[in-house]
Formats: sequence, C-alpha cells, structure tokens
Amino acid sequence: MPASDDGNCRAGQDHGRFAVAWTGCEGYAGMKFGSLRLTGPTVDAEPRERMKRSTRRVLRKRGGLRRWVRRLVLLLVLLALLPLGLTFLYRLPGVQPISTLMLVDAVTLKGYDRQWVPIEEMGPAIVNSVMMSEDGQFCSHEGVDWKAFNLVLEDAFAGEKARGASTIPMQTAKNLFLWNGRSYIRKGIALPLALYIDCVLPKRRIMENYLNIAERVPNIYGAEAAAQHHSGRSARELSARQAARLAVTLPNPAMRNPGNPSAGLSRLAAMIERRARQAGAYVGCLQ
Repeated sequence: MPASDDGNCRAGQDHGRFAVAWTGCEGYAGMKFGSLRLTGPTVDAEPRERMKRSTRRVLRKRGGLRRWVRRLVLLLVLLALLPLGLTFLYRLPGVQPISTLMLVDAVTLKGYDRQWVPIEEMGPAIVNSVMMSEDGQFCSHEGVDWKAFNLVLEDAFAGEKARGASTIPMQTAKNLFLWNGRSYIRKGIALPLALYIDCVLPKRRIMENYLNIAERVPNIYGAEAAAQHHSGRSARELSARQAARLAVTLPNPAMRNPGNPSAGLSRLAAMIERRARQAGAYVGCLQ
C-alpha cells in the first residue's frame, strides 16, 4: 500500500538519556508501519576528545622517559668502553696519559705540575723503591695479587682490620679511569680493569705510566715533579734513601712529607731502601 507524502514521515525523537529512533510513515486509516529502534545512552563528544588528548599526553611523557633511559644506558656503555679503548692508546710510547685527578685540577682551574720522564731516564733507585713499596710481586702476577687478595678476604670475614692488597696495575687503573678515595665499589671496578691493563700493556709500560701519573704531593704528579719539589733534583739524581722516602709517601701524600719525614716514615723508608737494594729478580720484568 503506498504511503502518503503528507509530511507525516518521522525520523525519531530524543527522550532524555535515551534516543528513540522511529523510521516509518502513516498510511491509510492512520495505520503505521516502520520500525522502532532504541539507540542507547547518548555520549557527549567533548569529554571523549579530552580523554584522547590526555591519553596522548601520557604516551608522549612515556616516550620521552624511554628516550632519556636509552640515552643514559648509551652513556653508561660508552663510559664502560672508554677505558678499553684508551688502554690500547696508552701502549704507544709517545702518548703521555693524564689521571682523573689531573683532569679535575685542570677543570677547576687549580692547575697541576707533572713532568713526564721515560722510565729509562728515571734511574733504578726510584723505580725499584716504588715497586718494592707498592707491589713487590708486580713481575709475577697478572694484574691482581690473588694471594694477598685472599688474605684480605679472610681478614674481612674474621672481622679483622683489612690490609692493603692493591697492585700497581690496580693503582694505575684507579689513577687513569676512576676516582680517588676508599670505596669497595671502586676497588671492585679496578680489579677487572687491572687484569685488562696487565693483559694489554707491557709491564714496563705500566710502571712508566704509574710513575708519571701518581699524585706524590697535592697537585703534583709523577716521580720527576715530586723529586724536584722535595729535593730540588731530578728523579735520576735521587739517592737510595731519598728515593725510598719518596716511594713511601703513598698512599697518603697529603700527610707524609719525604722532605721532613717523621720517625715512623724514616723507619719505613729504611726498610724499603733495603728491599730495593736486594730487589734482583723481583724487578726483572722492568729490565
């Protein structure tokens, strides 16, 4: 039956929270045909857009955080790889490394005094004295003196006062790549670095680097600058006693003065002097 076109066709009505959709027309005798559809609750479009914008802001913040985390991880990886590459560079005889303390002195505008001298120009007195004072087993171990290290662990577990077990490669690693001061974290990092340094660098080159970068007086680095500061002569010209006194200033150069030694420092220097005279095969790797 054809529908009339008298304008009685209706599309729907909105009743509060629910919209009623009526699609149909009135026919003859007022008969209605079509369909009735309940469309559900109406939703305002503005809150939906606000929610979308808020979600986008959260995602942007998370994305920025991830980028900073990636950058931090990349920086840490580069810092970890830096000592590995620099150690290879320090094999070259013409390269004169600087320590982290020297770098700090330069950045803070304090300045420092370091006069690089090849190991063959230093003379045996200072070389042998430093080795017998710092690391008598230098030529026999591979960067770490495991026997001394195990004794330190035993003392620590027994609650006794810990003794020193640092080797010259460990001290070199600390001076070149790490920070100063007592720290188990630093010692833990220095241990694998010492093994790596001993593997990459010849013993003679390790000793040469150490003799030229260790702080002997605040802001004065290396045996040559320290010898001239305390005695007014070069490291080669030091007597056996002067060399021994200079060697035992470590590990506390700020408190120990080889130019005006205390009674205890003099006794320690005399012992190191005797050991240096009898070094023999202990310093064979440096010949």
